[in-house]
Amino acid sequence: MANLKEIQRQIKSVSNTQKTTRAMKLVSTAKLRRAEELAKRSRLFAQKTNQVIAEIASRIHCNKIGGIQNRCFVQNDAPKSIDIIFITADKGLCGGFNMQTIKAVKRLMREYENKNVNIRVRGVGKKGIEFFTFNKVELLDEVRNLSSAPDMVRSSEFMARSIRDFNDGIVDAVYLVYNGYKNVITQELHVNQILPVSIGDFDCEGEKNTVLELEAQDEEKMLDSLVNKYAEYNMYYALIDSVAAEHSARMQAMDAATNNAKQMVKSLTVKYNKARQESITTELIEIISGVEAMK
Repeated sequence: MANLKEIQRQIKSVSNTQKTTRAMKLVSTAKLRRAEELAKRSRLFAQKTNQVIAEIASRIHCNKIGGIQNRCFVQNDAPKSIDIIFITADKGLCGGFNMQTIKAVKRLMREYENKNVNIRVRGVGKKGIEFFTFNKVELLDEVRNLSSAPDMVRSSEFMARSIRDFNDGIVDAVYLVYNGYKNVITQELHVNQILPVSIGDFDCEGEKNTVLELEAQDEEKMLDSLVNKYAEYNMYYALIDSVAAEHSARMQAMDAATNNAKQMVKSLTVKYNKARQESITTELIEIISGVEAMK
């Protein structure tokens, strides 16, 4: 009977876990709907901002001999120092969501370490920060409780420090690494170079049809202002995109955990019934044997 009690205890424990994972899945599903809608609206704004920057930069680049002289648009093929900014979740229980970002950061670090480039790491999200701290990777800057609740002000303040170091020539490039939302069942890893902004794909013919009407002397000033907004908003959008992907990954993880718990309960129930049948059979044999012995 002790064995039966142990199996019953296991069934009860797994059933309680199943209830918890089902509830977490429902919570993540509700949060995902809101985060998905916010990500869609933010993506549209980010695309329009990038389009405006591209048009202004294209006009300056195509109308000047030698192209743009702004540091934010000059590609450095041999950087001496770079910033890597990563975004992970503040919580776990979301499958391999955080580890995918961490592995991408480690690959990027190895790539530049082999080129003898100085690497500075800035982190957002408790899980990534704890991982790199445990592995003795020094973080230049870290922020917690931002990836779970994106805030434009805190995001801009965090990104502004990296932008300032880039403009001052302390670093030659700024990379942003995060896991973004693609659809309900898929997350998409992003390794984006935020600064300097690439102008390699700008089309000089297309700038003739631009809808922007700016004075020549205003273009450079407008570009400087927009580049900062571009970098800050890309950081904020990445946070929104990441939190949507996090809820998606957690929803899938909790769904898988719920199904596994259901299968385990079914397996333990079969095991319990077999053990109970064996116990009853043993008792019957003992009774019959006792009766026979008394004859």
